[in-house]
Amino acid sequence: MNIAPVIDSTLLKADATREDIVNLCREAIELSFAAVCVNPVRLETVVSALLGSKVAPCTVIAFPLGAVSPEDKAREAGRVLEIGAREIDMVINIGAVKDREWAIVADEIRQVARKVEDAGAILKVIVETALLTRQELEQVCYIARDEGADYIKTSTGFSTRGVSLEDVQLIKGFVGDDMKIKASGGIRDYRFALQLIEAGANRLGASNARNLLKDSI
Repeated sequence: MNIAPVIDSTLLKADATREDIVNLCREAIELSFAAVCVNPVRLETVVSALLGSKVAPCTVIAFPLGAVSPEDKAREAGRVLEIGAREIDMVINIGAVKDREWAIVADEIRQVARKVEDAGAILKVIVETALLTRQELEQVCYIARDEGADYIKTSTGFSTRGVSLEDVQLIKGFVGDDMKIKASGGIRDYRFALQLIEAGANRLGASNARNLLKDSI
């Protein structure tokens, strides 16, 4: 199975250089990845490097902690959409989840989703499964669905662990076909990537995207 079309090639390290980003974009075009995901400060470089290709420029909001206000997230979304982001991966307010302040979580997703929808772009909501109970994950999935997000994304890759097969299975069980799923964090080989896809993942976020294609047919 050729999994390249579902891969978001990702580089979110603080020390990533412009040359690193450009090379990532060239590889993404060559291998026909779905998107290139970078920090907002590198988005202009990505938009320029991917111009004329089918690979989507993607960036992150409130990354990696999600600990800013709904209004700040909405403003950041507006700014990156103006630069040319076609996909946005937003980290939710995990502290609000722990406090069961569901209105805050709903508000931030709603505000960003409206801007993304108006721009004809895609919103992926990062829920950081490593930090949530099953019940918290279920509630967040329903809120994200109801407020207009396109994807549930499992992980930032900067927490205690990345995605597990159980994460994807649980999310799929909660939202079915109403939402798509992006699995990310710790996806290091083709075998695991394929298992995640078979469990319901529609996208894979990976910082070693080329390596995932080994053994891919």
